[in-house]
Amino acid sequence: MIRTATAVHLPRLPGGTRRLWLVPAAEMAGLASGNVWSSPDSALRGRPCLPRVAVRALGADAGSVRAARNFTMATLRRWDTVQRSQDVVIVVSELLTNALRHALPGASQARLRRPVQLGLLQLGHCVLCAVADPGQAAPAPRTPSSLDQTGRGLTIICALSDQWGYTAPSEAGKVVWATFYSRLTPSPRLRRREAADPVAR
Repeated sequence: MIRTATAVHLPRLPGGTRRLWLVPAAEMAGLASGNVWSSPDSALRGRPCLPRVAVRALGADAGSVRAARNFTMATLRRWDTVQRSQDVVIVVSELLTNALRHALPGASQARLRRPVQLGLLQLGHCVLCAVADPGQAAPAPRTPSSLDQTGRGLTIICALSDQWGYTAPSEAGKVVWATFYSRLTPSPRLRRREAADPVAR
């Protein structure tokens, strides 16, 4: 499922203003509304709570992808949220690779001084990963031929995550994000399928 929108509300996020770029992605993913964070867990839904957040600035070199993977895995272990860690790590790699390949080459020198940002946010049984870059172009899935060696990043992101989306590109760039729900709780996609087809339960 792809979502795209711009957010207006700014719920309080641990870590101060340098993490505010994550809020629009969290709002689009349904984790934040108005001035509160809402747990995706059915037992806690509607209760305000604060998420755990980790952010890292990354450079424009190829080694950033490995650094992002290591940072993601270490953060998920620290949060004791490892059930879908391999999926999250692969998606982080694809998000960052797309940013380095497509967003940075067309960015002006002034905007290149602003680093690519990786953000991880955990709320209840949901983990959101997001990459902010200075690119102006919206991510667009494409169908590569069997001989193409690239072009499958968004297909992989869509296949491994429960939902993904991006903030509308602006002068400040864009944020591409994906969410992962613990299999202990049905994902939004599964809940919609079960609601539409009771026999599938």
